[in-house]
Amino acid sequence: MVMSGAIVAWVIGETVSMFKRASFLLALYMFSMLSVATPAAAQIPTAAISVTCAPININVEVKPGSTYSGFTTCTASNPTQYQEKISIIVTSDNLATAAPGDMYIGGGQDVDFQISVRATPYMAMQSRTLSVSATVQEIQSAPPPNSASSQNNMIVNILQYSLVQVEAVEPFVQLMPKTDKNFEFKVYNLGNQKDFMKVGVTESYREELEEAGFTINLPSVKVQIDAIPTPTNVRVQARTPKTQGWSDAYHVLDFYAESEFACNNGGCIRESQMITVYVRGVYLPGFELIPALSMVALAAAVAGRRYLSDDEDEVEEEWREAAPGI
Repeated sequence: MVMSGAIVAWVIGETVSMFKRASFLLALYMFSMLSVATPAAAQIPTAAISVTCAPININVEVKPGSTYSGFTTCTASNPTQYQEKISIIVTSDNLATAAPGDMYIGGGQDVDFQISVRATPYMAMQSRTLSVSATVQEIQSAPPPNSASSQNNMIVNILQYSLVQVEAVEPFVQLMPKTDKNFEFKVYNLGNQKDFMKVGVTESYREELEEAGFTINLPSVKVQIDAIPTPTNVRVQARTPKTQGWSDAYHVLDFYAESEFACNNGGCIRESQMITVYVRGVYLPGFELIPALSMVALAAAVAGRRYLSDDEDEVEEEWREAAPGI
């Protein structure tokens, strides 16, 4: 019985030892597998990208004759040591844009690309947002193991411009001496933003009118006009000369409107409109003097011809009575 117990104990001990050895070998095998797999996993590339743009404020002119376009230059940088393929997406606030769709960037390299923005002609002055984003699509010709993207935000400034138009309500006016008259002009702001307009009578023409005896007054010398199709009426108050003389006279009044914004930004924009003022001379009641004298002379000539005709008839009748046989 003692021998049997010893044998059983020996068998159990050997079984435990074999189990320990198997467990040790299995653990050693697993550790060796992990030591091989870890370097391979460490070699999987991680994608990364960076985008910067300059200028970040894009100015766009929309005045007549301009290109209606603006530009900015962006740089895409690949900080990894692997070649990447990136996609470019531009988001604008209802503005037309042009930019490359995708590109390849070598490891540790930079690539420049341009973004152009086009506005609508005569667009109102305003600011809008623009953003460009770059996203890694491939790295080493394979899908990236991680999501990598970069975004840059900018502002598009639609610049203000000025455009003025002037119309005369009465291009030609006929007046008597010493008569008050309000000359009206329509001033249009055809620019893309509210503007102040300096208004007046051109200096040289004003001097000529005042020398001729006119009195010129301007109630407003500057008016604020919205950028809308509806004009603003501006008045010039005038009084014709007190005495005109025997003859009629023609005078010219030159009215102008000038954009304050344009003058403050290096180039005044002025629009003018001339009107003709016809001042009548001295009159006989209901008639001009010269035509009246002409009509009097004509009437005298007709009366004289009739008198001579009557005298000739009387002489002929007396002559016939003296010679009845004829």
